[in-house]
Amino acid sequence: MQGDSALGRALALVRDLRARCPWDSVQTRASLRPYLTEEALELDQAIRHDDLAAIRDELGDVLLHVAFQIVIGEERGELDAETVVQSLEHKMKRRHPHLYGLGEQPATWELGKREDKGKPDGGSGKGKTLTGLPPTLPPLLMAYLLQERAAGVGFDWPDATGPMAKVTEEIGELEREMRSGTRESLEDEIGDLLFSVVNLARKLAIDPRAALERANGKFVRRFEGVERLAEARGVDLGRASLEQLDELWEEVKRRTEMD
Repeated sequence: MQGDSALGRALALVRDLRARCPWDSVQTRASLRPYLTEEALELDQAIRHDDLAAIRDELGDVLLHVAFQIVIGEERGELDAETVVQSLEHKMKRRHPHLYGLGEQPATWELGKREDKGKPDGGSGKGKTLTGLPPTLPPLLMAYLLQERAAGVGFDWPDATGPMAKVTEEIGELEREMRSGTRESLEDEIGDLLFSVVNLARKLAIDPRAALERANGKFVRRFEGVERLAEARGVDLGRASLEQLDELWEEVKRRTEMD
């Protein structure tokens, strides 16, 4: 791979840092994991806000970590940029056989991945549909991706009607458990309800993370409005009754809805 390419320059930068910086020189694959996760999440937020300057910067940070892992692989004689890119090329060709004269187009992306799982050399065999997701994924994202994978092999509702009915069913089951259930059974029912809501969002083509982020942001803005209104009226939030707080909340809500 050409040394003056963008990736080549990133690799050269990391090699230089490893040679001359005490902190960079002692980093390992494992020690860099928390930072890689952090940078990936920061990129996710930059994309969420459609902040082009931040997207560029965060992509650079993620690229730095990719370069770090490649250079560490070089040092250990295990891999280099060429083998990494070759692996990527081979995988994408196997998963898009119709584009490269290697076979027919898979019915879905997930079926293509399932066929490809466990056979990096393109050998025979099928992988399991739900394997390979990092266990450290945030639970909301994990639920969404599990459902996407299951849907990719045909295990899915035809439209949002089914998930909506399932949400209603789970609410009824939760109500029954609230009357006499154990903490464990309540946790199970809450989990089932949340999983069903994620599925409903997916069938409506809504990212449940984005929806929850919007709800969180709305709650913060409104609660901070309640705090400002309470301060202006001399109301001590810690001593106010629930009825007083609810009145303030509804007033703030009406104001924000009119804005």
